[in-house]
Amino acid sequence: MNWEKTIIDSLEWGKEISNREEKQKVADKIASMVKDGDIIGVGSGSTAYLALLKIADRIRTEQLHIHAIPTSQEIKMACAKLGIPQTSLLEHKPNWTFDGADEIDPNHNMIKGRGGAMFKEKLLISSSPQTFIIADPSKMVSKLGSRFPVPVEIFPDALIHADQALRSLSPVDIKLRMAQGKDGPIITENGNLILDVWFDNIPDNLENAIKSITGVIESGLFMHYEVKIIS
Repeated sequence: MNWEKTIIDSLEWGKEISNREEKQKVADKIASMVKDGDIIGVGSGSTAYLALLKIADRIRTEQLHIHAIPTSQEIKMACAKLGIPQTSLLEHKPNWTFDGADEIDPNHNMIKGRGGAMFKEKLLISSSPQTFIIADPSKMVSKLGSRFPVPVEIFPDALIHADQALRSLSPVDIKLRMAQGKDGPIITENGNLILDVWFDNIPDNLENAIKSITGVIESGLFMHYEVKIIS
């Protein structure tokens, strides 16, 4: 038995989508790749949302049978609204994953995590035989870290320890990410905090150095991952 009309049915994307025309082009490319029977990892962000809208259209018109593995509550609710069946990594291995990025350098290293879902995003990318990063031209940078800090998800009790350890990596600045729409800091879907860490230079070993700090759950640095950029 299905619920009658619920609040999920009235959900819209929370913010105005910037560069919508460019994002729609890459979202359409991703949606065209979906095949019947696919298990698809779905990343977070507005471009991923636009791709889901197009995928939902194909499900309705072509009677496709697919399952999505969402990376965030926002994407999970979008799938529910659009009628896209969902599954999890406990049940299925994805055939492929698509996701967005905040910055991408010429070597396809990335900063992700403005949406705070970098742990699940990295888990899905690591679990997928193929990952496609959907990115409009505004995401491309010559030097990683030139526009955005590196988000670092921290177990709450480890906040001070992690902050002190991160400072040994010579950051320019560290800020606790504060929420909008609620008092206090952002709380991730894993119940953790996020430190936004600015670096002048991001060496190859920085992702591993950050992850080695006790209390760090994950960072938004994605170095040397096998991904294909769709732009």
